[in-house]
Amino acid sequence: MKFTKLLTLSALLGAAALSAPLSASNNISPGLTSIDVMHHGKPVTITRTDNKDASIPEAFTKTARHCPPFCVQPAHIAQGVETIGELEVLGYLKRISNGDRTVMVVDSRTPDWIIRGTIPGSVNVPWNKINVDVAGTFELAAEAETMADILQDQFGAHLVDGKWDFRNAKTLVLFCNGIWCPQSSANIKTLLRLGYPAYKLKWYRGGMQDWVSVGLTIVNN
Repeated sequence: MKFTKLLTLSALLGAAALSAPLSASNNISPGLTSIDVMHHGKPVTITRTDNKDASIPEAFTKTARHCPPFCVQPAHIAQGVETIGELEVLGYLKRISNGDRTVMVVDSRTPDWIIRGTIPGSVNVPWNKINVDVAGTFELAAEAETMADILQDQFGAHLVDGKWDFRNAKTLVLFCNGIWCPQSSANIKTLLRLGYPAYKLKWYRGGMQDWVSVGLTIVNN
């Protein structure tokens, strides 16, 4: 009888916990409520929605995608390149917000996707701007020039005697639409072929689809 009463009490407490309304502040993780970042010169606070009716934005709900090119990506893209999750991305964004200029969070998608939503604090560098063909060459000289500008002006690399010096290059956190999207992984492979240090490349494999699935803030620009 005593055991039965304990079970009943536990069930009631569990039901109460499940039915309890979300607090005004829905934590991202224990002890982490929000992260303040700058996006295009404006302050944005990244939180986790407390709207119990919230759902994944329509742009990211589609699951049937043709492979190739939209094939499921491996958990690890290359030796030495760390695959990270949402909390690690937030950690890098926090570092940037605190003035760390050695880190950049890169949205590898094209502008037509950026306007549907991106991670606050990220910088858009379209994947086709730093992508080469299987032979490691560009179709147009202008494409190579564009990539060189990105490597120097945005990523902090230096061209010395015709060779890239990445000693002072930034740590890059790259992402795209999700585990089926090959854009950020293609960029990582290109950067590695150019000599970018693997330990300075981080891959948020889950991308936008995972980000919105846990209710984190996005911005449309």
